[in-house]
Amino acid sequence: MHDVIIIGTGAAGISAALTLKQLNKDFLWIGPKNLSYKINSAEKIRNYPGLSSVSGKEMKEAFIKQINDMGIEILERQVTGVYDLSTHYAILCGQDTYEAKSIILGLGVETIKPVEGEIELLGQGVSYCATCDGFLYKGKEITVVASSKEFEHEAKYLASLASKVNYIGLYKDIDMNLTNVEILKGMPNKITKENKKMKLHLKDSIIESDGIFMLKASISPAVLVPGLEAVEGHIVVDRNMKTNLNGVFACGDCTGRPYQYAKAVGEGNVAAHSVVNYLNILK
Repeated sequence: MHDVIIIGTGAAGISAALTLKQLNKDFLWIGPKNLSYKINSAEKIRNYPGLSSVSGKEMKEAFIKQINDMGIEILERQVTGVYDLSTHYAILCGQDTYEAKSIILGLGVETIKPVEGEIELLGQGVSYCATCDGFLYKGKEITVVASSKEFEHEAKYLASLASKVNYIGLYKDIDMNLTNVEILKGMPNKITKENKKMKLHLKDSIIESDGIFMLKASISPAVLVPGLEAVEGHIVVDRNMKTNLNGVFACGDCTGRPYQYAKAVGEGNVAAHSVVNYLNILK
């Protein structure tokens, strides 16, 4: 069992990981190895101390160099659930489970808000995880909504199982040239279920299938962590980055505005130190 599991590889998660490494704690860090989409896509950052004007790409390269120099590894998995086991926490990544005494959430914020019916039908025909639930739809027709190109490999995996995939990519340069994949256009606005069939409602049409996969970088914290207190999509924390759940801390954009790198880095550092204090109390 790990001392800590950090979820998220944005600026807050990076700061937490660097601090915990320096403090010689046993932690597992889960998220994209290429770091968060926000870091990669930033054009210019002008208010980060010591860096007068830096691109997101340059900042990412600096972060990755520091991570590598300190010998920190990232487990590139999609977290699908965090569960309180009373004495510690279990983190689900597909079919695998990881356990830790404490959690740091650096989840960022949802770039695409849940559509009507999405949360209510989660686990009842709606899924966020291809590797977790794909086998349930072997030989069936499914609909996939992907927020960015990074999820195409998951959609291709689903296509290897399903008889047909209705694919909606909410980005440019879609590369899904498979015989059983139909690329469709439109913006989802509602999900309903009727006679065991799932219906994805677009502006001018309805796509019917056996299941719907909503593939996106961030999932609502309240959905990911049952019992977690959140207001308007942001995790409620105190000055020590502590949430309402014992042993769970949060930092960065997921705790609210301003969505700034400097703020996220500071909160990640505070969260890491708060975790250390929490672990000392457990002893």
